[in-house]
Amino acid sequence: MGVVSNLRRALVLSGPDFRTTDLYNNLSHNYDAVVCVSTMDQAVAELRSGTFDMVMSESADFLPLERAHASMQSGLVLDTIGEGVCMINPAGRMVWSNRRMKQWSPEVIQRIGKACMEAISIFTDPQMVGRPEAHAPRSRKFAISIGDSQFFELVCSPVHNQEDKISHVVAVCWDATHTRRLQQKLDAIDQAGRELVRLEKDAIAKLNFLQRQQLLEERIIKFLRQLMHFDHFNIRLLDPASNKLEPVIAVGMPEEAMEAELFCEIEGNGICGHVAATGRSYISADVARDPRYVAGLDTAKSSLTVPLMLHDKTIGVLNIESDQYAFFTEDDRQFAEIFGRYVAMALNVLDLLMLEQRSSSGKLVQEMACEVAGPLNDMIYDLEVIKEANLDNGALLQSLNSILANANTVRQTFWSLCSSPQQVFGAHDQRRLPSKDPRLQGKRILVADDQANIRETIHYVLTYCGCHVDTAADGAEALAHLAGQPRYDLVISDIRMPHKNGYEVFAAAQKIGHNPPVILMTGFGYDPDHSIVQASKQGLAAVLSKPFKVEKLMQEIFKAMAVH
Repeated sequence: MGVVSNLRRALVLSGPDFRTTDLYNNLSHNYDAVVCVSTMDQAVAELRSGTFDMVMSESADFLPLERAHASMQSGLVLDTIGEGVCMINPAGRMVWSNRRMKQWSPEVIQRIGKACMEAISIFTDPQMVGRPEAHAPRSRKFAISIGDSQFFELVCSPVHNQEDKISHVVAVCWDATHTRRLQQKLDAIDQAGRELVRLEKDAIAKLNFLQRQQLLEERIIKFLRQLMHFDHFNIRLLDPASNKLEPVIAVGMPEEAMEAELFCEIEGNGICGHVAATGRSYISADVARDPRYVAGLDTAKSSLTVPLMLHDKTIGVLNIESDQYAFFTEDDRQFAEIFGRYVAMALNVLDLLMLEQRSSSGKLVQEMACEVAGPLNDMIYDLEVIKEANLDNGALLQSLNSILANANTVRQTFWSLCSSPQQVFGAHDQRRLPSKDPRLQGKRILVADDQANIRETIHYVLTYCGCHVDTAADGAEALAHLAGQPRYDLVISDIRMPHKNGYEVFAAAQKIGHNPPVILMTGFGYDPDHSIVQASKQGLAAVLSKPFKVEKLMQEIFKAMAVH
């Protein structure tokens, strides 16, 4: 035998006289170690204990040795895999098991044994045995639960002997606890999401707009806390007109973080802006090292931000923060994305209900006007006829003139409501205007609304009452007035305006030193940016739902100024 380099160990299966041969001497010169054994069991034991560069045996012994070595390699593979593997005989005894199977508790192994015996009874059932091979059961799957803490899945397969009878059952078992818990949480999120979007029309109709939004907000907060176990989060909705991400819900977040202006832009607007612009979730394991992170929670170490998607369109973002590094996992991301879609649907359902109410209210007014117009015109005509026939009856003529005036007022009111449903009723009726009250004399009031008829009507009423009134046609103009010199005693603002919304006007008024009371107005309770919900928590004086009567306007003004 020639010289072979880099050989370390050799195993020789031979008789006891092998050490005296020239071959042994030759091997000793070329291998670091030559291990000699005389039995097959010894050879297998050596193979299990270490690695050999060469195995030598008599030709008659080589095939059994090769088989033993292959069996040993198979055992090593079975000991390495993560699943538990065992073999059970028909008597229920576990004749072999791999390392993973041996690591499980006696209770788990006992339950596996019972499942295997059940599988054997199924495989040996005469009805099963008589089936053609194509229809015979080749395996059986079982689920094992140990209380509520551990879950296992088990697959049993029959082993047939030469007589085609079942001699053993081989079972492969794995720990399914993590998978089961993930599924349970997904099911819980799905159920919570369904409850979130279950905003029944009849039930919602009984609530005012503030109660509706508070109901939705309470549900969102409850599920994020109890189900997702998140304690620091906020939701921002995208305003398509301004491209701004408006904060609508915040829990456990500092006020200054919510005041940060963020827009739907890939860069320069924090993680929220990036997520809204890309529509992709974002996990920051260490916010201190993340250049996109904008300060939020004071003790934040990591964050998870997911888009709120509706029909593949981003309508906002859900941002969650933690005071632990690398707190959020891919499972958290998946759960938050699923729940975020339900949040988007719920917000959309609420908006649709609000829009439907607005539309229904307008249609209802028009239908009422059509129904009333004919009889009302006939009544006015009849009154005119009666009046002409009784011109000499002074008392009756006076009563008829009063009835005619009231009838014409009703007809004018319906006509005005149909032409412009968002207005102030009674503002141009001298009989309904408030008497001049000394409490309003000289008061300076700011009125902001992009609808000229509302703005001018309120200006007219308050000027008539002796107030000094400034008006603004949009949110930006309102903020400019607030930043100027006048000291306002009251601010009345619409919610939905160009450039800046009602909440931004409210927030600006809050920052003024004397903090004037603010009344917000909205059409039929419509509040797409949840401005009312936010402002109500921070001291909003009142909300007026258009259309409203001049009496209601004055009532809320006096109430707001009295409290202030």
